[in-house]
Amino acid sequence: MKIAPELWLPNRTDKLPADIAYLREKYPRETWDEHRNFGETAAFWLQMHDMFRELGGMLKSATHQFREDAIAPDDFHRFFTPRLRYFLQHLEGHHQVEDYNYFPLFRSHDKRLIVGFDLLEEDHEVIHDQLAASAETARAMLAALHEEGDARRFAADAYADKSDKLLDWLLRHLDDEEDLVIPSILEHTEGALFGR
Repeated sequence: MKIAPELWLPNRTDKLPADIAYLREKYPRETWDEHRNFGETAAFWLQMHDMFRELGGMLKSATHQFREDAIAPDDFHRFFTPRLRYFLQHLEGHHQVEDYNYFPLFRSHDKRLIVGFDLLEEDHEVIHDQLAASAETARAMLAALHEEGDARRFAADAYADKSDKLLDWLLRHLDDEEDLVIPSILEHTEGALFGR
């Protein structure tokens, strides 16, 4: 799919255009959980996204504190490592489930959604690449935890640069994905989309 430059995730600073998120106006975000078609899948989807937002924010905050010497290296390592592993593994798994299971269902049910879900899949590729870069710089940062001089700071700065970019892009993507997915569920019902 050829993506307009302004819609490519690293360039996207605003929500998706109305012709892509065509149900967003009909189903405003603040009404979602009160709608009669808001079911378990929609609730779970939003819970997963909220978990990624929260955990990403926790990792960012901990990294900032570490860079400011507000957390000792060993304490940072104990807090950071399992949470980063969980975040990266579950984000990658979540995107694979969407790409191979859910997105094809949305596309097949409503042809108007094809462009939007193609765009979300392209987002996943961009996020995957940034996720890999973030993981690589995280390994280097953890390896430098007990280094003297500027080595630890430089490694932490390199990780923060990659991970901040990942989180910024991820937050934009999650909002845009919700603007496609949840209104579509409310419009078509979970039963029709997922055979429930």
